[in-house]
Amino acid sequence: MVNSLWFKWKALRLPWRKSFLVGQDLAGNTFWEFKDVLNANRWRRIVRYDPKTHFSDVQVTPQWHQWLRHVRKNPPSIEEQKQDLVRQAQIKQLARLADERWASKASFLDKPKSQPGPASQPGGPSLNYPAATTQAANAQAAQGAPAATPTNAPQADPASTTPETKKEENPWANASKNNPGEEWQPEAWTPSSKR
Repeated sequence: MVNSLWFKWKALRLPWRKSFLVGQDLAGNTFWEFKDVLNANRWRRIVRYDPKTHFSDVQVTPQWHQWLRHVRKNPPSIEEQKQDLVRQAQIKQLARLADERWASKASFLDKPKSQPGPASQPGGPSLNYPAATTQAANAQAAQGAPAATPTNAPQADPASTTPETKKEENPWANASKNNPGEEWQPEAWTPSSKR
């Protein structure tokens, strides 16, 4: 009650006053306006905070910064400052949810997980292909059936198993023979005696 009366009294723009209280923020900082000594047409704006507060602990909201820098004409109201706190809490909540979604996704920087064994279904594709084909071949050999190569197995190319005897020709070899400027080199510069 006493504080509100004092604020109202200091906010009155009486002619003998040098500075006028404009408002306060939720942290208890007060904001004042006064005429500039050098330029009477200009109003200066300042913030006064609790003298026991260290400089690094003083926090001024963006709305009051705008008012202090003359970006904003009217000072922010208490309701506007409370709405800004609600908005900041909502942004923190949304950021927390976004971080949780991001953390739940697999990262490309993580180590790849070990591959699972063969699929449990008999006709399904196998992830461990070489072991599955060896097991199937061993089972068929034990039964006396001829070993059949699977259709999906990679076939060895007979041409790639034999060593190449023919050496590949360089396609650019003939191009350098047909170019008349290929062998040209500039002459060295020699200074002449003429002046």
